[in-house]
Amino acid sequence: MLFLVVQIFSTGLCQPGKDNTNVCSFKEDLIRTVRQAEQTLCFVCGNFGATITCAEAGCDRSFHLPCASEGDCITQYFGEFGSFCWVHRPHQAVEAAPAQDTTCIICMESVGDCRSYSTMVCPSCQHAWFHRACIQEQALRAGIYCFQCPLCRDRDWFIPDMVTMGIRIPFRKPTWEDSDSYASLGVRHRHCDASNCLYPHGREQAEREG
Repeated sequence: MLFLVVQIFSTGLCQPGKDNTNVCSFKEDLIRTVRQAEQTLCFVCGNFGATITCAEAGCDRSFHLPCASEGDCITQYFGEFGSFCWVHRPHQAVEAAPAQDTTCIICMESVGDCRSYSTMVCPSCQHAWFHRACIQEQALRAGIYCFQCPLCRDRDWFIPDMVTMGIRIPFRKPTWEDSDSYASLGVRHRHCDASNCLYPHGREQAEREG
C-alpha cells in the first residue's frame, strides 16, 4: 500500500491507461523514476531514494513520503496529488491565533500560543484548535462520510480546508461501523433485573409493548 502511495506522489510518474502503449510508457516512467530517486537526496533525513519533489516551480527540495511530516511538508491526497516543502506549503487562510492555555479539542493537550505546522484550527468556527496528528487520526477513523469539525460540526468549509492542508480522508464509512461495538443498541432487554420481580408471569416474560 505504501509503495502505491509513493507512486502517486512521485514526481513525473503518470498513471497507466487502458491500452498497452500507456502501460509500457508507465513501466518506463517507473524505472526512470526509481533510477532518478537513487541519486536524489531527501532534504529531511539526508538519505538517497527521495521520489517526491516540491510542486513549487523552481524548487528542487525532494523528500521521502515517510519524512514529510518530520520535515513540515504537505502532501495533498486529491487532484494532482501535489507535494510541498516546508517553505512552499500552503497555510490556513484564517487569521485566528490560539489564546493562552488553549488545548487541543481532541487530546486536551496544549496547542501552544500560535499557529504552526502541527497546530490547526477549524476555518468555520475558528474556536476548535487541534494538533495535526490528532485531526489526521480522527479523519482516518471517521472517513469522508462522518468527518467534520469536532466542535461546530461544519463540513462545508472544514473538509476542503483540511484536504488542502494535507489531511488524508479515506473514502469509506467510519471504522466504528466495521465492528459490533454498537450492536447491543438494537437488542431489546427481555429480562427483569429487579431483586424482587412483581410481574405475575415471571421475570423471563416480557410485554410486547411498553
